[in-house]
Amino acid sequence: MDYDFKAKLAAERERVEDLFEYEGCKVGRGTYGHVYKARRKDGKDEKEYALKQIEGTGISMSACREIALLRELKHPNVIALQKVFLSHSDRKVWLLFDYAEHDLWHIIKFHRASKANKKPMQLPRSMVKSLLYQILDGIHYLHANWVLHRDLKPANILVMGEGPERGRVKIADMGFARLFNSPLKPLADLDPVVVTFWYRAPELLLGARHYTKAIDIWAIGCIFAELLTSEPIFHCRQEDIKTSNPFHHDQLDRIFSVMGFPADKDWEDIRKMPEYPTLQKDFRRTTYANSSLIKYMEKHKVKPDSKVFLLLQKLLTMDPTKRITSEQALQDPYFQEDPLPTLEYHSTSRLNYQSSVQGSSQSQSALGYSSSSQQSAQYHPSHQAHRY
Repeated sequence: MDYDFKAKLAAERERVEDLFEYEGCKVGRGTYGHVYKARRKDGKDEKEYALKQIEGTGISMSACREIALLRELKHPNVIALQKVFLSHSDRKVWLLFDYAEHDLWHIIKFHRASKANKKPMQLPRSMVKSLLYQILDGIHYLHANWVLHRDLKPANILVMGEGPERGRVKIADMGFARLFNSPLKPLADLDPVVVTFWYRAPELLLGARHYTKAIDIWAIGCIFAELLTSEPIFHCRQEDIKTSNPFHHDQLDRIFSVMGFPADKDWEDIRKMPEYPTLQKDFRRTTYANSSLIKYMEKHKVKPDSKVFLLLQKLLTMDPTKRITSEQALQDPYFQEDPLPTLEYHSTSRLNYQSSVQGSSQSQSALGYSSSSQQSAQYHPSHQAHRY
């Protein structure tokens, strides 16, 4: 072994603790590690960065997969990996990203808290449209490059604050992302349970073994509905449970309570789903006879003949083979009518949302964590923790 060469490499190796100040600045966590807000110690720039520390020592196959994907993916609406640091002293791996000041979880929570406090401030429809368009554009890029995200939810949709990318959406937390082939392999053999329950497509809950890009589209539909109403459309009180069984009765019940049970013509293959026999135990289709997406959205003042509703309906189509694709969604008439989507979700004024940094009492109050808004805390018991 060339010890001189080894010593030279060690001396030249950049260490994250030498380059960045991040102690005491934890802002959350991603699928596989903690996330810190950081600044350069040398003051070469005033940018804020996000440092994600991979949990444990060394690097797992899942973390390797995330890093490998992030190094290849280059799109304005997908979070960019700036650098990877490996600490040889404690075998910790650090990922460096640009810092995003906001995420949809906190933005929606802010508006939900305003409703709870009897001072409703609905998200502007122009803002909703621009956010949705950017999410679809980012997912279209992933899907075009044979990548499924598989864990889309508001906390994983970041939004840049003041700066050159102000208002830009960044899809983050690629910890569950997978490459897929054509024909698709049975990914369920590898890890059958993915995607937070509230955003999980019905085919996943029914044990589909060959799921597709359509699972990401369903999740986007859920996010779209949440942006329109400030409430999770398929909110289920039971929190996330780590299990190898994909079937979740309460979550399916919630979906059918909103959407109604699909007619045979609307989803012919539902009877072929592995967990369909389980669903049929103590099951009455008539329970959902008066439920429909139209009725649910009308309660939130969204008209069934509006372009916004028609696109939502296409995103939340029960049969995954009939669900709209990201490419088709980007061409939808909803995006052709005024106001047109922009690259900034709030193009005419300063962003009105304070930083999502956890631990700031001022930020927590502004974003709905104060005692006066406990009503809103029933939603998303732990989902705010997942970022980057």
